[in-house]
Amino acid sequence: MKIRREINLQSKLIASVSVLVLCQIGIIGLVSTNIVDDILEDQVGKHVLSVSQTIARMPDVARLLRERDPNGELQGIAENVRVATGAEFVVIGDEHGIRYSHPNPAKIGRPMVGGDNDKALREGVAYTSRAVGTMGLSLRGKVPVLSESGQIIGIVSVGHLEDSIQQMLATRKTTLFTTYIALLFVGIVFAVGLAWNFKRAIFGLEPYQIARLFQERSAILGSIREGIVAINSSGRITMLNRAAKKTLGLSADTDYLNQPVADVVPDNGLQSILRTGESELDIEHQIGEKEIVVNRVPIWDDQQVVGVVSSFREKNEIDTLARELSRVQDYSEMLRQQTHEYSNKLHTISGLIQLEAHDKAIELIGKETAGYQDLLQFLAIAVPDPVVAGCILGKYSRAQELGIQLDIDRDSSFSDVPEWVSREKIVSILGNLLDNAFHAVATQARHKRLVNLSLTDLGNDLIFEVEDSGDGIAGEVAGHIFEKGVTTSKKPGKGMGLYLVKDMLHYLNGHITVEESGLGGVIFTVYIAKSRQRHA
Repeated sequence: MKIRREINLQSKLIASVSVLVLCQIGIIGLVSTNIVDDILEDQVGKHVLSVSQTIARMPDVARLLRERDPNGELQGIAENVRVATGAEFVVIGDEHGIRYSHPNPAKIGRPMVGGDNDKALREGVAYTSRAVGTMGLSLRGKVPVLSESGQIIGIVSVGHLEDSIQQMLATRKTTLFTTYIALLFVGIVFAVGLAWNFKRAIFGLEPYQIARLFQERSAILGSIREGIVAINSSGRITMLNRAAKKTLGLSADTDYLNQPVADVVPDNGLQSILRTGESELDIEHQIGEKEIVVNRVPIWDDQQVVGVVSSFREKNEIDTLARELSRVQDYSEMLRQQTHEYSNKLHTISGLIQLEAHDKAIELIGKETAGYQDLLQFLAIAVPDPVVAGCILGKYSRAQELGIQLDIDRDSSFSDVPEWVSREKIVSILGNLLDNAFHAVATQARHKRLVNLSLTDLGNDLIFEVEDSGDGIAGEVAGHIFEKGVTTSKKPGKGMGLYLVKDMLHYLNGHITVEESGLGGVIFTVYIAKSRQRHA
């Protein structure tokens, strides 16, 4: 681990790519040098052999050899050809290998040296050979000279010294070496650029840091209770944690990575985020028999959506927390309202006693006791569910505090509520409608602040009505009252109650209607089917 920290990834990449380039250039250099050696030797061999054949076919050469070159003309012919072709030597000999020409005139008349003339003089074959002559080691072309009758009457030997060949090789190798140095420089520049871009692509992290982040990510994803699914731009799964498999009813032992999300989780909504690039937060979704709350967020890279991450959790878990919180809030609100109201009543009773109006004090006590006892007895029979009854009782106390007359239809019945119908949703719908009605009548004269509540469970539907004596709904918002943020109130944070009512009714297979009230305001009527049918 310490070595990894001392030598960073960028330096390792530069060194690795540079070594790779150097090795490749070394191998290529070795192979190419051998190839150049072979090619140059082959070219020189062909050259000297070609020159030798040209000289051997010259009529004057054959004639002078037959005449034994009385005037030494062959020396002049050989030297002219040597200068013209750049050969190191051009030697012409007779059928016994005696020289008639040589770059060194002193050698003329002596036998040719090297021991490589036999094939040309005895077999009449043209060939190249490497041998040591009077001028040193050389590559030479040997061609026999034939008479008109085809008899071997001499030999031509044209050659290049080995030192000259090595000089030509050295020149070509210097050019190759210069090219290899340039290639190595280009390779190092490329390695630096590659390392820099790679390091930038991984946000400057070192391998051990990436490994640690991966371990932390795996631990975090495995520990959280929310399901998480991530897909790439092709719609294939890149991440699916254990909680997601459990919530979606998938096999815990199956690896779903790189599979199309549409095959694993139908109706997932993730592909639409790929197209639109817009986040969806706190969306209620139905998967089989489960209701889940989903958040879907796009992943952006260079202004393009390259994937989507979705987190979700079963709604009943959230509802459990919300239910507990709602109950605490309801109890707290009810206690606050009752404390405030009974504090006023106690002050009134105390005043009456001090004024010695005992009969009035006793009458007030009896009236208050009788009113609440009557309401409690009615709710115990008509609305046996304690959650719904508690909500109604709390709203009744709130109405009393606000100076609003809340009349509950004594013919109401709300006992045949199916188990699958969420009491929390019923309470939320009823509470929002009553709060909306209280707000509607708040500006009316005290004796005109009327709100009526009626509940019934007869037939195939659960029905309740909330009627108020307010001013009704303004024309410009009448068609939009169930939209998020639409409100007639000037206070911030309003405009959510009726939107939530509409949303919750959607999942309860219910609907709501709005009509004008005979009291001057509006009547909201809610219908919830008792049969268990859910919207997709």
